[in-house]
Amino acid sequence: MRLLPLAPGRLWRGSPRHLPSCSPALLLLVLGACLRVFGVAAGTRRPNVVLLLTDDQDEVLGGMYVPSALCCPSRASILTGKYPHNHHVVNNTLEGNCSSKSWQKIQEPNTFPAILRSMCGYQTFFAGKYLNEYGAPDAGGLEHVPLGWSYWYALEKNSKYYNYTLSINGKARKHGENYSVDYLTDVLANVSLDFLDYKSNFEPFFMMIATPAPHSPWTAAPQYQKAFQNVFAPRNKNFNIHGTNKHWLIRQAKTPMTNSSIQFLDNAFRKRWQTLLSVDDLVEKLVKRLEFTGELNNTYIFYTSDNGYHTGQFSLPIDKRQLYEFDIKVPLLVRGPGIKPNQTSKMLVANIDLGPTILDIAGYDLNKTQMDGMSLLPILRGASNLTWRSDVLVEYQGEGRNVTDPTCPSLSPGVSQCFPDCVCEDAYNNTYACVRTMSALWNLQYCEFDDQEVFVEVYNLTADPDQITNIAKSIDPELLGKMNYRLMMLQSCSGPTCRTPGVFDPGYRFDPRLMFSNRGSVRTRRFSKHLL
Repeated sequence: MRLLPLAPGRLWRGSPRHLPSCSPALLLLVLGACLRVFGVAAGTRRPNVVLLLTDDQDEVLGGMYVPSALCCPSRASILTGKYPHNHHVVNNTLEGNCSSKSWQKIQEPNTFPAILRSMCGYQTFFAGKYLNEYGAPDAGGLEHVPLGWSYWYALEKNSKYYNYTLSINGKARKHGENYSVDYLTDVLANVSLDFLDYKSNFEPFFMMIATPAPHSPWTAAPQYQKAFQNVFAPRNKNFNIHGTNKHWLIRQAKTPMTNSSIQFLDNAFRKRWQTLLSVDDLVEKLVKRLEFTGELNNTYIFYTSDNGYHTGQFSLPIDKRQLYEFDIKVPLLVRGPGIKPNQTSKMLVANIDLGPTILDIAGYDLNKTQMDGMSLLPILRGASNLTWRSDVLVEYQGEGRNVTDPTCPSLSPGVSQCFPDCVCEDAYNNTYACVRTMSALWNLQYCEFDDQEVFVEVYNLTADPDQITNIAKSIDPELLGKMNYRLMMLQSCSGPTCRTPGVFDPGYRFDPRLMFSNRGSVRTRRFSKHLL
């Protein structure tokens, strides 16, 4: 695992001007790794917390893991601190429990912001994209304001930059296409600054600001539309190559890609970066306002995204949803009181840890929650001899269409997200679960597909960081069996059982007789719609 440098020419117009450069110090949580150190909060009031969440930002900055490489399941994991099989949000549709009435009734009352508000006395502020189906008429429309939010400025449905509707504390407000008053990233910055100006000074606060950038349609602010003209999608080792020995969905991609496809993804990559320049402005304004009001030294700022993104890896044009590092790794940067500069940690971190960490900051007893994640506070405080996890679960339920794509008549029903050259990014049986393992000696990923083949992919990321070679047929069968068993255990875990020792931990126990017990029920439990 490595921390990617914040070098000139990379994201953030060089190095991020605002998060890293503002005093007390920044903390980067990298690739599954976390970093950061805490000190005692200034004054007597509990610390404030700001969570900045971008949309579809890959790990070019380094970061942590997400339990699902798709917007709504991942955002649900952030809010609940749970794996998808426990919050039951499996895709971006109402039928997949994305902002459904079932989600509202069962999960929303137990999100970490709801606990912050009801149990810890925090002012809670939300602005931006919530869940992809938020505002749907069949789920309460824009009048629905989730429990626990004191101030609510939520985008109707999916990311846009212009011509959208916001729910302002349950009342709809339409926006047009005038940059000065409608560009969503700037609107979010302005309402966030307003909150800081008019909030109560007698209660701590939590802010969650969820930008549309860098999600499609990648509409940059006018002043940034010519930025990065000499930037192209990374040509790493897995760019524009055939996905040999991988799941059929990866193998069906056309290699080499056409020149027009490469031009398209290069342009998309460039536009994504352009949209992030407005996020950079938002961060600058926010940090400066916190400093002006005297709140900065008592405020922790987290910066992350909901899932990664690929641009040409294994000849897949652009999307997310896949099991590989480029789709399941996101940036994670943290700063706050007592944090020493430029610290990194190799501990394995996932976004299910954000909720427990923020509740821990607020002083809440985590034993009262049913969260699957762990608080990062001991790591951030620099605790030594800490017992920490060595693996995390990644799970995804593929989506397809019941009819043949009319633009690709040669393809059978069951695929979706197809491009004009008939390369498809998803399918019903692109349904998988993985154990991502990191220890002192091992850096592995074991994945199993829920298809007729029960197709398996295994990668040794120490020797093969680009995940080019699937070693499922050459790895030690005993180790393969242990990874399979561990996957089944994690797929049925809940709360504390999600934090039991992994395959390479001293306390791990393996009973081969249990390998195939309840296998079918585990799969049914993970994907059955009756649980939604």
